[in-house]
Parts: sequence; C-alpha cells; structure tokens
Amino acid sequence: MAGKKPRVGVFKFSSCDGCQLSLLDCEDELLAVAGAIDIAYFPEATRADDVGHYDLALVEGSVTTPHEAKAIQSIRERATSLITIGACATSGGIQALKNMADVKAYTAIVYARPEFIVTLDTATPISDHVKVDFELRGCPISKHQLIELISAYVAGRKPQTPPHSTCIECKLAGHVCVMVSKGVACLGPVTHAGCGALCPGYNRGCYGCFGPKETPNTASLSGQLSENGASAGTIHRLFSTFNVNAPAFRAEAKAHAE
Repeated sequence: MAGKKPRVGVFKFSSCDGCQLSLLDCEDELLAVAGAIDIAYFPEATRADDVGHYDLALVEGSVTTPHEAKAIQSIRERATSLITIGACATSGGIQALKNMADVKAYTAIVYARPEFIVTLDTATPISDHVKVDFELRGCPISKHQLIELISAYVAGRKPQTPPHSTCIECKLAGHVCVMVSKGVACLGPVTHAGCGALCPGYNRGCYGCFGPKETPNTASLSGQLSENGASAGTIHRLFSTFNVNAPAFRAEAKAHAE
C-alpha cells in the first residue's frame, strides 16, 4: 500500500445517517483525513458508483431488509477490512425493538398499504451476517474515535478505543455522580466509554448510547437502581433503547419485562 492511498467506501444500511455524517463533522481534521485516504464511495458526499474493491469499508446501519442481507455479502467480498460504525451496525440499533414484537401487526398499524413494505422480522448487527474486523460504537459515534480509527488503519496499527465504562469518563471530567447524589437512573457503570460522559455532565443519567462495556455487571446495576426506587418497568425501558439488541442489555431488559 506504500505510495497509494487506501480506497475507502462508506455504506449505509437501516439507520439515521448520523454516524457516517460524523466523518463530515470532523471539520478541521477532514482535510487531513481526505489527504490520507481515497474516499471512493460515500453517497452523502460524492456521486461515485459503488464499484470495485475497497481497502476499508465503513458500514453504518443494521440489516433489516432482504436487500441489505444480500448487499452486505457483496461489500464483505470486496473489502479487505470491514468496520462497523454506530449502535445500529454493532448491535441492531433502536429498530431492533421490533425483534421483540409482531412486525406484521406493526406495519398494519403504521402503513396504509402494508403489503408494499418489504422487511425482515428482525433488525440485526452486521456481525450476524459477515465477518467484522472492528466495531466502533456509539449513537452517534465519536468523531475523535473515528479519526483514531482511520489514523490507525493508515498507520497499520490497532485502534486505541477505551474499553472502560462511562463512569471513568465522569470521574475524569470531575462530574458528581448523579446516581449517588440524586438517585437518578444511570447506565454509566455498564456503558462503553466514548461520549465524554455527556449526559451526566448535564445532570442526567447515561442512556447507554455506546452499548455495553467489556464484562458489564448489569444485574448489579439493576439491583442498585431497584434500591433507588426504579420499578421493573423502568429498568426494562432503560435497557431497551439504542442498544436493546446487544446481548448484555437484551438479557437484562428481558429479566425485567413486565
């Protein structure tokens, strides 16, 4: 790859576009990023066709339709490295709530002509369908982690993303723990770091946007939330948001389903 820029493709599946737009939100860093890689396919920023091989494929969104289930296979075959970005791609996203419901009943309620809706019964992460080389979590992802990811790829090293919980970020920022001081429900102890403890910084509990950290003790956190007065329904809803289909969060939500 010496002397040649890595050919990069940015792909969107079922999602809101927020994670891939983090690349355009890099502002000052964008020129340096663009100078280090060849963005060959990126519908949000270019008109190029999706053709050929990619050294690096960045994939946002979950697999929710038969077309997507087929398309991800093609991308994987044409990519040296495939990296998923965001909660939808890494766990299924908010749309994975349909995994616990009757999809046909929902479409009949929402759409006037449900027979025109072509969808799978589930919304699943990319890793359920193809081999994924690295996952970048978040809803949306951190642009700083995205820059680190691309820089690491260009340099031929492993990306350095923190494995610890949001609580560590809270302490580093000097925030007072909202759960201890105010009894506010917070998923910080079991959530992957990356947002800079944004919500606790505004005296709100963590919503778990970055998904479960490594070896999360969700049962212990639920016990503490219960002691603080949270009902089973409240705990169920806390674990049933952006990363509801992440195994640790899914199991804990199911354990408190009413």
